[in-house]
Parts: sequence; structure tokens; C-alpha cells
Amino acid sequence: MVKSIFQVIGLMVSFAFVGVYTTEAKVKLPVLVSDGMVLQQQQSIKVWGWADPQEEVTVTFLKKKYKTTTSAGGNWEIILPPQKAGGPHLMTINDIQLKDILVGDVWLCSGQSNMELPIARVMDMFADEVNKYTNPQIRQIRIPLDYNFHEPQEDVKQTAWKALEPGNVMNFSALAYFFAKEWYTKHKVPVGLINSAVGGSPVEAWISEEGLKPFPKYLNEREFYKSDEYIADIRQRENKGNQLWHEVLYRTDAGLNEPVKWYAPQYNDAHWKEADLFDTSWNNNGLNPVNGSFWFRKHFNIPANLAGKESTLRLGCIVDADSVFVNGTFVGTTGYQYPPRIYKIPAGLLHEGNNQITIRLISYGGYPHFVKEKPYKLVFKESELSLEGNWKHKIGTEMPPSAGQTFFQYKPVGLYNSMIAPLKNYVVKGAIWYQGESNTNRYNEYTALLSAMINDWRSIFNLPELPFVVVELALFGQPDGWDNFRAAQQKVTEQVPHTGFAPAKDLGEWNDIHPLNKKDVGIRVANEMEKLINK
Repeated sequence: MVKSIFQVIGLMVSFAFVGVYTTEAKVKLPVLVSDGMVLQQQQSIKVWGWADPQEEVTVTFLKKKYKTTTSAGGNWEIILPPQKAGGPHLMTINDIQLKDILVGDVWLCSGQSNMELPIARVMDMFADEVNKYTNPQIRQIRIPLDYNFHEPQEDVKQTAWKALEPGNVMNFSALAYFFAKEWYTKHKVPVGLINSAVGGSPVEAWISEEGLKPFPKYLNEREFYKSDEYIADIRQRENKGNQLWHEVLYRTDAGLNEPVKWYAPQYNDAHWKEADLFDTSWNNNGLNPVNGSFWFRKHFNIPANLAGKESTLRLGCIVDADSVFVNGTFVGTTGYQYPPRIYKIPAGLLHEGNNQITIRLISYGGYPHFVKEKPYKLVFKESELSLEGNWKHKIGTEMPPSAGQTFFQYKPVGLYNSMIAPLKNYVVKGAIWYQGESNTNRYNEYTALLSAMINDWRSIFNLPELPFVVVELALFGQPDGWDNFRAAQQKVTEQVPHTGFAPAKDLGEWNDIHPLNKKDVGIRVANEMEKLINK
């Protein structure tokens, strides 16, 4: 009996080892190589990944098989021959099957917030057009924010390719969306968008260590942030400072601590001062800005035919942050100055006769205000009610400037290492760059920096003639003082071969650093890219 047990165990072990030796290599794929991806047409396609050393990897695509063996370090890559536009196709890599693959034109879309800005933010201007347009032949993969100061990374954080369909469209880059739509209309081939952009980022964050060698100041700055201990110390100190600032703000804000809260319907605001919504006399002491909390209240009448109905509260843009109450009920909050304030008012909250809106405005470190020439109104299906004019106001508490925060993603090399270097094996047709607001006060060095970045990217993608379109900064301010910077942008496209310039100054809005008209910008970029490719 004992002997037979050992025999059985021996057989089990033998079968286990046979299973190990006959199973295909376990392959790991980069995030970009996944379901729904768009591959570049008419160019050799690289497929790559990782597995155990000296393992065989087989890629099957369009009924053809391609084989390789992993290196001693476990890396592998296979070059597929150029393919015609089309799809959807399947691709099998050992035991992994990738579905819904298209072949078309792939574009790298990078820069700062005006590239990152999603369709959701431009719906005021383009809602009808966006809601009517669906095209699964257009895909976007949005690269998540990440940075690294030590070395280029092999892969990006987890994300996925998304088709231009109702459930996904709001997260598409608005500029890239209109560019892709224009390109597809002209060429009728699938379009892939790699959206690798970070709001507020300066150009030096997108350049490699090698590319920054002519700029030692930035390489030396990067050295500080190679210390994880230093970064952790800054984070801990700033987090504690911000925590204390908000604790003191909350504890000393009279509007939150009096027996009757200032947003309560029964609160008596008869003694508050009154001023026009755009009068800024309340935000300073005659010389210096005042930070802290400011409260605003407006009384308005609702007629019987609108009482109890759903509506949308539009409060333009507010510097810096706000929390909003309607008849004592909290309806929304925004933590920084740029997004439009659009808050839904549920059915039953507004009643016939007198109603009130209360805004608790927070100023962190500048002159707080309500941005002019933005919509301030209640919107019903049947009509609109303006909220401009006089509001009552009172300071809740005065504070020193907030502790602030270090945005490590803005430091040199960091974004390149985590959001550009991992893309290097993916073949693209061209690059679109909308960036510069964070470099305008250093326009004298921008031509050299951006030229270095373009050459840097062409080198790592191994595409020495990669078409590259630079978008001109749109107008902002009265005047904005950015013409020297725009000249530096244009100079790049005059000096660096295979680059183009998409004018956008005329499409700006003086009161919004994120102008809505990304459609015309996208069309201009498409036209400029067409010129570059056809040269």
C-alpha cells in the first residue's frame, strides 16, 4: 500500500513537470499593446513585451505567424511587415488573444492643459455636434499621469484604448477629437490618438536626460528629485501645512460656526454689504490681497410656473474655490479656478417666491473674483434667470496665503521618463504639441528647449523625420503679453525640418486660458499635418 502511494505521487510529479515543459511561455504585454489598439499603416509594426529568458514567442496576425526567442533579460520584440488600413483584426501572442485591432494612422498628442482639455469642457459650444457623432474607427488611449526622476520606464500605468462612442467621448482630448474627425473625413482610415498630456507642465519635464545636456540648469534641478527621501519630506511637510491651513480656516470661519450657518435659509443677512458681482473692492484691504473665506448671497424670485422644476446653475468661473448652497442645500463644489461652475438643481428644491443662493468662496493666495463675461444664471428648459447684478457679501475669516503644493510632475525629465519613453516602440505617424503657457516667462530659451525636445523624441522613436505640429498659444488676457513667446514657437518651426505651425491666437478668449474653440484648432492642425506629410 505504501509503495503504491509513492508510485502515485511519482506519477503526479512527473505529469506536473511534463505540464511545465509543454506550456507556452507566459507573456506580459505593454499597456499600449491591447484590445482596441490602432496600429500605424504602411510602416513596419513593432510588437514587444516580456517573458522568461530564452522562451519562444509567437505572434499570429492576419493569418501569418512570426516567431522569436526572448533575450537573457526576458525581453522580446517582433517586427511585422507594413499593413494596409483596415480592421477590425485579431492578434494572438502565445496564449493571449487581442481583439478589435485597427490599422490606420496613429498620432502622439502631447503638451499641457489645452491638449489635455476633454470634450466635456467644450460642450457649451459643441454639444449638438458631439452628441450626433459616433465613430468607432477613432480611438484614444489616455496615458495616466506619472513621473520618474531615476530612469526611463518600460511601461505606462494601466489604461485602455477607447473608441469614440457615447460612453467614452467626454474623456477624449477636445483638440485631438476635432483633429481626428477632420483627418478621418479626409482620409477614411482609422485614427489612433495617444493622449499623453499634463496640465501645467513645462517643456523641460518632457525632455530626456540626454536631451537636456545642453541645459545644465535643468539637469541639476532634476538631481534634487532623484532623492525619494527629499520628495517624501516635501510631501509630508506640505500635506501637514495644507491640513493645518484648512483646519484653521474651518475652525475660524464665522459662516460655519455661528449658531445659524450663513447658508441656512433662515439666516438674516440684512447687515451684509452689497456690491455688484464683478466689483472686487471686497477682495483686498486697499493695498494687499485678502485670503480666506468670503460669503456671497443672492435672493431671487421664482414664478409659479418654474417652482419645483429641475434647473442648471451656471456660476461662470470663480477664483479660487467654491461651495454652493441653494435654499440651504449643498449643490456643488469646485476646488480650483479654471473649470466652469455648472451645478444641477434637483426637482423640488426651488419654490415659488423668494429663494437664495449662497456661495462660500475660498481664496488661497491671490485676488479672488468672479470672472467677467461668463454665464451667471439659472437655466430651465423653458427660460433663463440672470444672476448678475448685486450680491450681498461678508468675509468669513481672513487667512495668510495657503501653504501651497509642489507639483513634482513639472520637474525636468520626470514626464519624459514615465509618459514618453515607454511609448518609444509604438509606431506613430506624427506628433501634435500644444504647450507653452508654463514657459511664457522664459520665452528667450523656449526655441532651444522645444527644438531639443523634438530632436529628442525623433531619436527615441527612431523616426528622424517625424512630422511635428506646434500649436500657437491662443489669446489670453487684455493684452496677454505672449507675442514674444509666440515668436519663439514659430521660430522652432522655421528652423527644425518637418515641423509645422498651427496659428491659434485669434481663437482665444481674454477671460479663459482654456478657450472653447478647439474645433478650428483641430482643423488647422490637420491641414498643417497634411502639408508636412505631402512635402
